[in-house]
Amino acid sequence: MYFHSNPKGSASMQKSKPGIYDRYMPALNAEPTDAPAYWFVFLADTGRLLLHEQEGLKALPAAADADELGFKTLRSLYLGTLDGAPCYAAEAQEGTEPPVGSDFLPLRALYDRMDEDLFHLAGRALQILNWDVTHRFCGRCGSSLTLAERDRAKVCPNCGLNHYPRLSPAVITAILKDGKILLAHAPHFPDNMYGLIAGFAEPGETLEDCVRRETMEEVGIELGEIRYFGSQQWPFPNSLMIGFVAEYASGEITVDGEEIEHADWFAPNELPNIPPKVSIARKIIDWYTEEYGGKA
Repeated sequence: MYFHSNPKGSASMQKSKPGIYDRYMPALNAEPTDAPAYWFVFLADTGRLLLHEQEGLKALPAAADADELGFKTLRSLYLGTLDGAPCYAAEAQEGTEPPVGSDFLPLRALYDRMDEDLFHLAGRALQILNWDVTHRFCGRCGSSLTLAERDRAKVCPNCGLNHYPRLSPAVITAILKDGKILLAHAPHFPDNMYGLIAGFAEPGETLEDCVRRETMEEVGIELGEIRYFGSQQWPFPNSLMIGFVAEYASGEITVDGEEIEHADWFAPNELPNIPPKVSIARKIIDWYTEEYGGKA
């Protein structure tokens, strides 16, 4: 196992937890230092992260510069400092063989095997690399872009247009009715898994508007009070998941037949196959079972 994961308490809408910025300080430009840097190296076009067969930070490759990694990198971007040491995002060209004692592993599968804040930083690195690859030229005039000096952005030297990393906000909602939770099965869910109602926000919408629209579109019911639960960056490829808990107001479940195949109300002791702990969906469902599991 490459990382150990610290036990996390139950999720709560009232409690905030230590996060990525307790260990990580973002920055655009590296300061001179003799300390080896941590490298979040991803294999081109795969989202697979290079890790050694060790635990904690020792699983990350450490080197003063990219030339010491033992293979050619296509690009690298400075991220800031992690536990006081510089850290970088880098992309290895397709076909790169991992060094002995290490491997390129799918980031999505690593959530339960690495500390949560490191997983989020790895996700940040992946998103910034993807942005660097897909924002090479200006969308308005076609000129080559250059990195901005003061922001995480690229600027067009010809027309001055700024290009920031893409971020796609999406809502995900637990809908409660008489102590039960609404869970839905989508056609692409594996192993007959059921999850929460979710969807991307559209231009001109508030997040609450999005919650109500997605719920009506997918299962045909109206909502009452909507409460914020928490959020999670989701680097597959560039989402920000914003979680909510909503109260049922009216209507009968009517699935759209496209996004959702089946949906129903479930009690805490009769849950179907639910998402793994990698997702905020599971955090919300776990919160629900803890809050309502002991209620008659």
